[in-house]
Amino acid sequence: MQTVFWLISNTLRATFKNKKNIIMYIGVPLIGIFISFLAYGGSSKTVVHVGIVNNDHQYIANDTVKFLDHLDNVKIEKIKKSDVNDKIASGSLDCVISLDNGFTNSVRSGNPGHIQITSIKGAQITSFVKSYLYNYVDNISAIGKVAKTDQAKFDQMYSNYQSASFKVSTKTVSDSSQSENMTTYSLGFLIMIMLMSAGNLSEIILKEKENRIYYRLLSAPINARMYIFSNIVVNMIIMTVQVILTLFFMTNVFHIDIHIPFWEAAVVMMLFALIAVGISLMIVAFSNNSKSSGALQNLIVVPTVMISGCFWPIEIMPSSVQRIADFLPQRWTLETLTKLQSGSSLGSLYLNILILLVFAIAFFLIAIYKFSRNSSTRNFV
Repeated sequence: MQTVFWLISNTLRATFKNKKNIIMYIGVPLIGIFISFLAYGGSSKTVVHVGIVNNDHQYIANDTVKFLDHLDNVKIEKIKKSDVNDKIASGSLDCVISLDNGFTNSVRSGNPGHIQITSIKGAQITSFVKSYLYNYVDNISAIGKVAKTDQAKFDQMYSNYQSASFKVSTKTVSDSSQSENMTTYSLGFLIMIMLMSAGNLSEIILKEKENRIYYRLLSAPINARMYIFSNIVVNMIIMTVQVILTLFFMTNVFHIDIHIPFWEAAVVMMLFALIAVGISLMIVAFSNNSKSSGALQNLIVVPTVMISGCFWPIEIMPSSVQRIADFLPQRWTLETLTKLQSGSSLGSLYLNILILLVFAIAFFLIAIYKFSRNSSTRNFV
C-alpha cells in the first residue's frame, strides 16, 4: 500500500509541476459556469411599454388608463394618435392601446367597442395586455348590462366596483427553468472537461512507456496492477476536486439555485467520474502511442458530448440522433440530474444509477480484456 501511495503522490507532483495543468484541471471547469451565467443569468423580469391614445376623455376611459398604469410590469406613456406608427416602428413602445371617442358609452351600454391594440411584436405582447385590459372592461360592461338604462344604479355599482374592499395581490414566481438551464449546461461543460482530464491523465501511462519510465518502475517492487490502480486513484482525486469546486462556485459564488441537494449532485457526477476513467483506460488500451490516444480521445469525446445534450437541448436534434444519445453515459447523467431537479429522490432513480454503474463496469471490463490480450512488452495486467 505504501508503494501505491508513493505512485499516487509521484504522479500528482509530476502532473502539477507544470503550472498550466493547474489551470487546465482546476480553472477550466469553472469557465463553463461563467459562460452559462452569461447566457442564462440575465434578469427574467420583463417590462411591457404601452402607449395610450385616449381620444374619449370620459370617466370610464380615464379610469381604464389608471387601471393600466397600476399594473405590475407595465409602463404606460400617453401619446398622440399621429405618433403611433413612429413609436411602434422605432421599438420604443411594445404596443399602443387606442381608446376612441365613444369608448365610454359602448362599455356603459354593455357592448364594448372603440378600442384598438396596435403592435408589431405579435401575440406574445398583446395577449399579456389583453388578458388584463379585456377582463377589466368586461367587468364594467357586465355592470352596464345589469343597470341597463338606470344611470343612478350604474353609477352606484360602478363606484362600488372601483372602491371594492377586496383586492387582488400578485406575486412574481421565479422561473426555475433559467437556473436549471445554467445548472445543466455548466455540468455539461464539466462532463466534457472530466472526459478530457481523464484522457490526459490516463495518457500518462503511454507517455511513460514511450519514455521508458514505466519499465524502470516495474524493475522496482511495483507491478502493473499497482501502477494502473494508482493512475485510477489520481484520476478520481482530480475529478473529485473538479466536481466539488464546480458545485461550490455554482452555489456559493454565482448563487445559482441548482434545485438539487449538493451531495446528490456530487454523487451523480462522481458516478460519471468512474465512467470517464473507464473510457480513458479503454482508449489507452486500444492505442499504441500517446498521439493515437489523443486522436481517439477527440474522436470519441467531442461528438458524444455534442449529441448528448451537454451544450444545447437534445430536443432540437433529429429523432435519430436522440436515439443514439440514449446509448451514451453523458445523456444518462444529464437525465438523472434533470429528474432530480424535477423533484425525484435519488433513491427513486435506482434504474438510472444502475445504468451509470453498468456503463462504468463495462468500460473497465473492456479495458481489462484488451490489456490482458496484449502479449507485447506493453502488457499492463
